[in-house]
Amino acid sequence: MTRYFKKYSLHYRSLLAMGVPIMVGQLGVILTGFVDNIMVGHHTTAELSAASFVNNIFMLPLMFATGFAMGITPLIGEQTGRNELPQAGQIFRYGLFANGILAASLILIMGTLYFFLDRMGLPQELLPLMRPYYLLHLIGLVPVLLFNAFKQFADGTTDTLTPMFILLSSNLLNIIGNTVLIYGYAGFPEWGLFGAGVSTLTARIFTIVAGLCIFMYRKRYRRFKSGFFRLPSNRKLYRPILTMGIPVALQLGMETGSFSLSVIFIGWIGSTALAAHQAAVTFSTIGFLLYSGIGAAVTILISNARGSNRDHEIRPIATAGIHIVLGLILVVTGIMFFARQHIGYIFTDSPDVAMLVSAIVIPMIVYQLGDGLQITLAGALRGLGVVKPMVWIAFISYFIVSLPASYCFAFLCRGGAPGVWWGYPVGLSCAALLFFWQFHQNSKPEKIRH
Repeated sequence: MTRYFKKYSLHYRSLLAMGVPIMVGQLGVILTGFVDNIMVGHHTTAELSAASFVNNIFMLPLMFATGFAMGITPLIGEQTGRNELPQAGQIFRYGLFANGILAASLILIMGTLYFFLDRMGLPQELLPLMRPYYLLHLIGLVPVLLFNAFKQFADGTTDTLTPMFILLSSNLLNIIGNTVLIYGYAGFPEWGLFGAGVSTLTARIFTIVAGLCIFMYRKRYRRFKSGFFRLPSNRKLYRPILTMGIPVALQLGMETGSFSLSVIFIGWIGSTALAAHQAAVTFSTIGFLLYSGIGAAVTILISNARGSNRDHEIRPIATAGIHIVLGLILVVTGIMFFARQHIGYIFTDSPDVAMLVSAIVIPMIVYQLGDGLQITLAGALRGLGVVKPMVWIAFISYFIVSLPASYCFAFLCRGGAPGVWWGYPVGLSCAALLFFWQFHQNSKPEKIRH
């Protein structure tokens, strides 16, 4: 057994070296959102309600945009593996342009939605709080999408530390900004929710400014920069960026969309169920951020291996990634199981909500296996450049399987809110099995060479 794992030791080290900074950066983002909610909630409850609605509205376009940018990573990774660094810099240039175009498109769509806020049945007293906060988030789409492009470029070059430090610095800046602008400390005006929006926008602008400054002046990126500025225009590069980015965006968008739609089922059950669901979702992000860090590292290493003609390493890299994720799943599920009676009280004093959260934790534990495996295998498929099948797999798994299963367990089987959550392991396990089948078929040596 020891000999079996020893042959993967080099891949374990490489995956953790790249994956841990990604995890830490994502953890910082999640903790900042958590702190934002606490700080706004302590100012006024109405502002917390307004912020929650706007943040949920922007969740789907932000996840879609994140998926689109993730399509850049394997392209950069493959060029880096071939040591064609100027060409990788050229791809980054067109990746920035493509993300800028997507930002403009999303601003148009979300900007149109802004004019219909008063027709969504929202409490009228919340609208004056929502409107300026919504507009700040709308403007913030530009720096978010441009930084997404830089982050995926840096990850593709195996430099995952730089985006981590930028994200952590922006999170610290956001917390300081919230402190002075929400409550009016240090002579600043007390802007409440608007101050939180200004602080978030400032932190987002900082990320792309810092990223581009590092790209321009850091020695590591000198050869990439030569391709970014000096290689001639080649609009054909938009094609691989779109071919890779759009399917990943759709896959991630459908996964997020199915979870968002399942909230409707929770809403039918009642307000206690909604409160318990929100608490459980917040806690469940722990597993997601850990698994996605390893999934991103698998993408980087496999794309690098493809570029440098080390095809024999592709399956071992994916296998090593699965081993690490299985270990993380054991840790995460252990924490969830032993903390299940206490999780609800982190978010509320209500015994009813806390009891319901403890019941929801059981299906949450069960779905960790499917979630961890599908994230890792999706990363392996991105590294291979096999992204189109991910779209139909996501549609089948999340809309044809997961949502009907949630409805069936919740209402036909009278499972209530935990029943909705029992649909998640069914859909995620389906996705994991189909992703594994696709990876097995497409990681054969003759298929990779083709």
